[in-house]
Amino acid sequence: MDSPVWDDPNYLKLWMFCLMRATHKEREVLVGNQIITLEPGQFVTGRKSLTEELNKGMKPKHKQSEISWWRYLNNLEKWQMLNIKKTNKYSIVTISKWVDYQDNEQQLNNKRTSNEHQMNTNKNVKNVKNDKELFSSSSDHDFAGVFQFYQSNLQKGVSESPYNTELISQWFDEWGKDLLLAAMKVAAKKEAKGVSFVEGVLKKWKEAGVKTIEDARKYQLEFNSNKPNYQSNVVKIPNYESGDSNARNHERDSKPSGYVKLYK
Repeated sequence: MDSPVWDDPNYLKLWMFCLMRATHKEREVLVGNQIITLEPGQFVTGRKSLTEELNKGMKPKHKQSEISWWRYLNNLEKWQMLNIKKTNKYSIVTISKWVDYQDNEQQLNNKRTSNEHQMNTNKNVKNVKNDKELFSSSSDHDFAGVFQFYQSNLQKGVSESPYNTELISQWFDEWGKDLLLAAMKVAAKKEAKGVSFVEGVLKKWKEAGVKTIEDARKYQLEFNSNKPNYQSNVVKIPNYESGDSNARNHERDSKPSGYVKLYK
């Protein structure tokens, strides 16, 4: 609370964003065709991706411009809270006192080891025959393979962003390659584009307690079977230009009092 960021909601949101986006362990991320190694306390961002993320869900009057958010980030650097390594394509942000902000590094390592063990257990679950292609094992896919699937099937027509790459990396760590690839296949099957559709699938899976490929398969089968069946009621439009008196009578007799319900 003694920090200057506490007095301004935009600075506070930006600072919390930086702390939550920073990686907890060394990892490699793919930005375009370049592999970047991130150290603990670092994350990749850019002006546009930073602005889109921070303005997401905000009321229009509270949204900040790209220039404003970037100026706020540079001020955090001036206050020695972080460091920004800039290139013409992306920027790497490093939290200055990252280790000091961790409660207990050993506890963190133990927790991550436990999570990784759980993910390995999930990935070894036997697949079933139904939806074999959608929920098949992807043991031959590493992160590069998963990201390549995203680029080939979900990024068409969507601008590339360093934030998207970092987000996919976080999902890869959290869900494992099998479940993440399955979620991407679900999104691609619906002809959806961008990470937001994959995020939607993963969010629903998380709410439903999906932890294995088998869980995901059962959820999707149930989800698809419960979809509402929308059927349109075809309304025949009379041909008034022909001068057909029956058409005029049809208009008089069938004109609705409020509106015509086209879908049920």
